[in-house]
Amino acid sequence: MDSGNDRKWCLLVDLSVSTSQQDGVAVVTVSGEVDVYTAAKLRAALDEEIAAGRNRLVVDLDAVTFLDSTGLGVLIGRLKVVRNHSGWLRVVCTQDRVLRVFRITGLDTVIGIHDTREDALSS
Repeated sequence: MDSGNDRKWCLLVDLSVSTSQQDGVAVVTVSGEVDVYTAAKLRAALDEEIAAGRNRLVVDLDAVTFLDSTGLGVLIGRLKVVRNHSGWLRVVCTQDRVLRVFRITGLDTVIGIHDTREDALSS
């Protein structure tokens, strides 16, 4: 039992990132929380796809429960890179909590946000 010390426990939520190819497009599926602690994992996955010459990216955030400014920075940074190579980056997301971050920052007008992976791939 705790002796009364003021201990603060931090629960780190892991971020899961997987990649696949569909119709010549790199699909990066993300789940968990994208924040200052986990954004590097997302950045690395996107950078790996870009380094492999894939400049059309769909980032599926539908299983993301939290996205902070660090995560937004990763997406905007990668968007700039792929656009410089005549590519694009589209996001799949229906989570209100995450969508609110895009709306508040105005990034919903910069990054294409879609309800389904199929919509993102075909638009």
